[in-house]
Amino acid sequence: MKTKLSILSAALLSATLTMAPAVSQAAIPLAVDGQELPSLAPMLQKTTPAVVAVAVSGTHVSKQKVPDAFRYFFGPNAPREQVQERPFKGLGSGVIIDAEEGYIVTNNHVIEGADEILIGLHDGREIEAKLIGADAESDIALLQIKAKNLTALKRADSDELQVGDFAVAIGNPFGLGQTVTSGIVSAMGRSGLGIEMLENFIQTDAAINSGNSGGALVNLNGELIGINTAIVAPGGGNVGIGFAIPANMANNLVQQIIEHGEVRRGVLGVMGQDLTSELAKGFGIETQHGGFINEVMPDSAAEKAGIKVGDIIVSVNGRSIKSFQELRAKVATMGAGSEVEFGLIRDGDKETVTAVLGESTQAAEAAAGAVHPMLQGAKLESTKSGVEITEVAQGSPAAMSGLIKGDVIVGVNRTKVKNLKALKSALEDQKGTVALKIKRDSTSLYLILR
Repeated sequence: MKTKLSILSAALLSATLTMAPAVSQAAIPLAVDGQELPSLAPMLQKTTPAVVAVAVSGTHVSKQKVPDAFRYFFGPNAPREQVQERPFKGLGSGVIIDAEEGYIVTNNHVIEGADEILIGLHDGREIEAKLIGADAESDIALLQIKAKNLTALKRADSDELQVGDFAVAIGNPFGLGQTVTSGIVSAMGRSGLGIEMLENFIQTDAAINSGNSGGALVNLNGELIGINTAIVAPGGGNVGIGFAIPANMANNLVQQIIEHGEVRRGVLGVMGQDLTSELAKGFGIETQHGGFINEVMPDSAAEKAGIKVGDIIVSVNGRSIKSFQELRAKVATMGAGSEVEFGLIRDGDKETVTAVLGESTQAAEAAAGAVHPMLQGAKLESTKSGVEITEVAQGSPAAMSGLIKGDVIVGVNRTKVKNLKALKSALEDQKGTVALKIKRDSTSLYLILR
């Protein structure tokens, strides 16, 4: 893959040089009437080395049930399922956030299912990366490389962004190589798009195309304000509507992955909806933004904090929110155990409460995905005899791998596994095909993870 990536880059560079019109340096004015022309070049010279190309390869594995008529014709030994393998390759972008540790943040959908992840640095180096952890619901993944002389981006406070602020997108669209586009922040707190499970996007009109995913959205100081992640493009190209995960949200998730190897999602324990003009009128309040609470779970963080049905949450840690979806995304990307201040309106009066977030019941499932991509969708629990599968989501990678509720993982290849920590350690350095030794009822079998 290294050779093909290099050849592609060289070919595209050659084509660009061939088609570009010759322009002499003297023909480009550096100043007008003694005033130096404004340029993003000085900022970009410091910023672009921190944005990398991400090339991935792997194999998609799908299983189809063999029709009963076929099995009847070939007898009882006919396979119940047909396994199909399809190799894939992909290109995306990433952002170096820690030069010393070699940490790179990108989108989960860029690296999902990849067996090999190759990082292309700005100076031409190509280095294999290790996946530290990922969160599919927010579409964030953390990679690590071992290299010297790296450049990292400083993070800005994305909660301070305003509509109209200038924004610059840096990435690798269509595999062309590093490309810079500029625009403004078009909107904040975009949600309800159906792109991700947790949505709280920055919207920008800076051109974002396929391959920009995982790249950087920066301000005019060259500070990271978001991770480019999606576009609205019926024809597959830029139409001036792109979305980025706010830098603060990404940072919350990354810090959890660094500390725990997984995202330990926080839970408030409420159900609700966006505040509408009809609800606002009915409750006699002037605000048109916030999250209306219509249910509080028993013994939840919300109940313990004193949040009640009918409350309207309008801010999180002093930052105003526009919708219940934004509230959900902010809470879910904060770690379990985080102390959070909520501003709310109750009976027309403003109040402030503090809650200590609980832990999501999906933590075990998230941990499974961090252990191995093909375990995503399973809930794992350490037992005396190994790691028990306590639940498997229908249609998930874990289900496709053949795991069922009640299975106990007791080994990886020839290595015995006694608990979840040992399972994670055994799988950490494995590449390619892995054999899980399973105890199912009174029998033992091997399941192959690819």
